[in-house]
Amino acid sequence: MSGNQNEPKRLNRHDIANLRNNINLLRSQIRTGRIDGNFLLQQLEAISHTLVQVEEGQQAQDAARRFEALYNVSRLLGASLDLQVVLNQVMDAIIQLSGAERGFLMLRDDDGHLQVKAARNLDQQTLTSEEFRYSRTIVNQVFDSGEPILTTNAAEDPRFAAQASIVGQALRSIMATPLRARGQVIGVVYVDSRMSAGLFNDDDLAMLDALSGQAAVAIDNAILFSVTDEQLALRVEQLQQLRRMDLQLNETLDLEKAKAITLEWACRLVNATAGHLGIVEGNPPHVIAHHHYGAEHYDTPVQLDSLYSEVNDVVQSGKQHIAHRTDNEAVILITPVLRESKTIGVVVLKREGGTFDAEQQDLVQRIVGRAAIAIENAQLYERVQAADRAKSEFVGIVAHDLKAPMTSILGYTDLMLMQGDNLTERQRDFLKRMQGTVHRMEVLVSDLADISRIESGHFFMDETRVSVEHVVQALRDSTQPEIQARQHQWAEDIEPDLPDMLVDYYRLLQILTNLVSNAYKYTPNGGTITLAVKRKHNRIQFSINDTGIGLSKEQIAQLGTKFWRAEDDYTRSQPGTGLGFAITRGLIEQMGGQIQVESEPGKGSTFTFDIAIAPDAL
Repeated sequence: MSGNQNEPKRLNRHDIANLRNNINLLRSQIRTGRIDGNFLLQQLEAISHTLVQVEEGQQAQDAARRFEALYNVSRLLGASLDLQVVLNQVMDAIIQLSGAERGFLMLRDDDGHLQVKAARNLDQQTLTSEEFRYSRTIVNQVFDSGEPILTTNAAEDPRFAAQASIVGQALRSIMATPLRARGQVIGVVYVDSRMSAGLFNDDDLAMLDALSGQAAVAIDNAILFSVTDEQLALRVEQLQQLRRMDLQLNETLDLEKAKAITLEWACRLVNATAGHLGIVEGNPPHVIAHHHYGAEHYDTPVQLDSLYSEVNDVVQSGKQHIAHRTDNEAVILITPVLRESKTIGVVVLKREGGTFDAEQQDLVQRIVGRAAIAIENAQLYERVQAADRAKSEFVGIVAHDLKAPMTSILGYTDLMLMQGDNLTERQRDFLKRMQGTVHRMEVLVSDLADISRIESGHFFMDETRVSVEHVVQALRDSTQPEIQARQHQWAEDIEPDLPDMLVDYYRLLQILTNLVSNAYKYTPNGGTITLAVKRKHNRIQFSINDTGIGLSKEQIAQLGTKFWRAEDDYTRSQPGTGLGFAITRGLIEQMGGQIQVESEPGKGSTFTFDIAIAPDAL
């Protein structure tokens, strides 16, 4: 037996003649009214079988036409190395083979963004930029994932139906596939139809993917051919320099440094003789420059919109402008610093005896575009820092001003309590409540003052030589009454003969007291609090362990957030401001250490930190 068993059987003349005779016989039976039901069913089955054969034959012919078309297109693509010719050939071939209304071919630019390089319709006409309306969601998804996409009716496809471009343009059938060359996605081919749903199928997508593979090679060859060795080397050098600039900008959140880096790179890469970088400030706004490059230096800030009249137009339009000065034959290039279509600054470059060509103008725009994010981030960081400093100063002032009235209230309360014979029991109770309230306010004010000093950088340590035994004894004296009142067990695991530390004694005692206080407060009565002290290399390590309610991972992540306390009833039943741990952590970091937290709900917590050993005790 010869031939492929899976190949569809072709109809011959005899099959067609028999089918025609049977149809004529059926017509005669219908006219005479003598219809044989069995014969009718047999003939309908025969017609149905014939239609299947016809359909299979048509599919085979379509596949053959596709194969022949792919072969012809592959020959055509290799005939030219002109990039635009190749791009148009690719799009025309894809639209012809797929039956799409229109198609777009996008290539990745140097910054990694997609740009439309060919846009054609079914009549092999180039679309204008106003007609560049397609599903960017699908294009970006194909570009990012490297996988083709087919939708037979985008308006009803749950993946894309909600997208504005799909709804606004009434898009139906869409296919898109990546262009790959040398192992990388260099672009995307996209075709669609707004008129017909179900226009494309899996075979069409496979054809598109195969053709895109061939097209990508031809496009890549045309791109490489269109760039000379000198231009390629220049572009590579530019990209390397831009990368170095990016690294410098990403390493800083200092606004002045970010502006200086941007201006210096812009001037150097286009050989400008002078330059300025100004930021839009004030109300009404003006462009004020603090940074200058080259021959033109100023000791005070310069108002660029007064120095160069074109600056205002650039700020308003957001478009680059080049101007010529007839008095000294200088060329001025003014480039806006844009963030989300808003001009936040201006770069002014000056060159005498020359001009800025189109490539240099584009390079400056790319430099400024890259730097705009770093400049804006630095501005935001500077504002946050300023607000934080103002807040810390305000808290410090309030804490300081509250101390005097609280001292007076507490003093008068003590004096009144001394008049015991003249007070009723209820009055005495009220005065004791006032005492307790003022004492709690003193703790809060003290905590606020500490937080303010730590955050403002005005917190200073008085480091002295301190023995472990001395600070542990002070800790026992200050915490044992409360531990005993709560019926806790106090345990110690202290290595013998530990060397002295170099530390601020009172601040170390404050840290230990805060941690032990938290341990006995958040451990139900009858628990165990353990203090462990040991030497670890050149530091003394302290650990406070409890058998209390513990913390979840989410709660541990919140620790140190000012005024934060857990929401459970037990925690809320204990006195506290939510500042203690933030102060403790800040003090430990001021001492050059870090605090580690290990905890599990219902099983307790362990807080660990270390302190430097005195150099002469090592």
